[in-house]
Amino acid sequence: MFFDFSLKDFIDILLVAFLLYYTYKLMKASGSINVFAGILVFILIWLVVSQVLEMKLLGSIFDKLVSVGVLALIVLFQEEIRRFLLTLGSHRHANVLVRFFTGNKQEKTGHEDIMPIVMACLSMSKQKVGALIVIEHSMPLDDVVRTGELIDANINQRLIENIFFKNSPLHDGAMVVSKKRIKAAGCILPVSHNLDIPKELGLRHRAALGISQASDAHAVIVSEETGGISVAYKGQFHLHLTAEELESLLTQDNG
Repeated sequence: MFFDFSLKDFIDILLVAFLLYYTYKLMKASGSINVFAGILVFILIWLVVSQVLEMKLLGSIFDKLVSVGVLALIVLFQEEIRRFLLTLGSHRHANVLVRFFTGNKQEKTGHEDIMPIVMACLSMSKQKVGALIVIEHSMPLDDVVRTGELIDANINQRLIENIFFKNSPLHDGAMVVSKKRIKAAGCILPVSHNLDIPKELGLRHRAALGISQASDAHAVIVSEETGGISVAYKGQFHLHLTAEELESLLTQDNG
């Protein structure tokens, strides 16, 4: 019966709604929102043809397309699926489970590790030296680290400024900070294709937004044109930051 509606049905609908919403967010972030809309239209037509109109021949054709289409979607959206699984596995509660079985303790970047980064950004801002610093949290950035030059040094203000000095061979790429260490420099980041990014923001900002959409990292940008300091985090920009605001953003709870 239609009115035989239980709590289990409500939870079922709620979970499906959440799944659709999360898929929509992933598609929007990756610039594939039109593909997402097309998939929804196709599913709607398939349901109407097979369930409402009960067209057997057309319905069977749609059934075959759906079964093949699932494999095609996995290939087409492998990056988005990988990002979803990484996000799921890097959640706070999942990390507790992983640390329970492995015995590893999570190393958090503390205030004493953040301050050299803040001071270096402030100094580079005054000199209008461009910089892009990515601070890893729970989601590992090993793929990004492999694209650059390994450094594995203590977090040091002078070292950061030397890496991004205009004549340095590593100044164009991103620097990755991981487990209280400067892990690598000259790294290549995934560039965001979000059409909502303001026109005045350059490639560094697009790369910072890209890594913030693909992970839970903070990406700090110092503009070469204006000297402005910005942070990309969880797919959002925080622009024109002061030293105090930058410190506050980088030391907030990232769980």
